[in-house]
Amino acid sequence: MPRNKTVMKVSIKSLTFKTIIGILPFERVTKQKVVLNLSFEYNFSKKQKDFVDYSQVANMAKVIMKKEKFKLIEEALIHLQKALKNEFNIKKLHIQISKPDILKDCIVSVSNA
Repeated sequence: MPRNKTVMKVSIKSLTFKTIIGILPFERVTKQKVVLNLSFEYNFSKKQKDFVDYSQVANMAKVIMKKEKFKLIEEALIHLQKALKNEFNIKKLHIQISKPDILKDCIVSVSNA
């Protein structure tokens, strides 16, 4: 990596919205609250104006999650991971998708390793 670039880590936390996700009959018609946490690294270069616009990353993630009607959180995570990596020059992408209201006594989350 050239010396004029610095590895940056960006975190987008608690991106919250409602979408259709799940396998149970009510989950296929009723929007549920979803909380998305993302982090990624990229090579920043001030001279080359080489940066990742985190607002575009957050917006794209939200649009994808709201547009698609995923049955499994795992499917949503894999789809989102591929789309973000294809659109942005990022590496070490970590995604956590949570459904905070699906179970009475806990929050369910799935993340990639």
